[in-house]
Amino acid sequence: MHAQGQPRGPGKLIRPMPATDDEIREKYLERAIRELNLLARDIQSCNHCPRGSLMPVLGSGHPQADIMMLKYTPQPSEVEEGVAFYGRAGSALMKSLRRLQIDPLAVYGTLFVKCPVADGSLADPACTARVAEEIAIVAPKMIVTMGDDALFALDDLDVPLGQPLAPRIGEIQQLTPQISVLHVPNIDRALDEERAKRSFWAAFRLLGDWYADLPPY
Repeated sequence: MHAQGQPRGPGKLIRPMPATDDEIREKYLERAIRELNLLARDIQSCNHCPRGSLMPVLGSGHPQADIMMLKYTPQPSEVEEGVAFYGRAGSALMKSLRRLQIDPLAVYGTLFVKCPVADGSLADPACTARVAEEIAIVAPKMIVTMGDDALFALDDLDVPLGQPLAPRIGEIQQLTPQISVLHVPNIDRALDEERAKRSFWAAFRLLGDWYADLPPY
């Protein structure tokens, strides 16, 4: 109580409410979207690779995916649309993910060679190294390398705390303390031959066991 005419003391400070988990996740998602958009613009304006008037093939999927699918070079359908894993490989992957009960929103796909060059060896090393930026932005828990060329390129990246990788099909290895790697055959070469399909599936199905054991947070 205050006597009449007596000046009041300073009012109680109103402190801002702490951010909820959902609000924090939303902020991280917004930042990831912004950083991927900036990376896409940088790639589109890059002229290091001899791609002529064709546009580069950009990554697709959730900006904060638990799983990153990683190939080395694009197929004609991907070049035509400018989107990684567009076409037959993407359709096959979606069927495989559904069969393994993996949420497609938990997946992001990208390529090392983003420019539609005639030979992947023509890609500028500085361009293929941009995958390291995508890994840093998306921060996946698992990277699925499709084909030895993708695995060797990942092994050559300067990923902080990165450990050497071996081309062992169907085996989960540790790239960093936070990121695992599952190596599988190149899906583009496993679409038209039954034995190759079975080899791909035998390795890829391990992803379902890993995803099922992923903590729900």
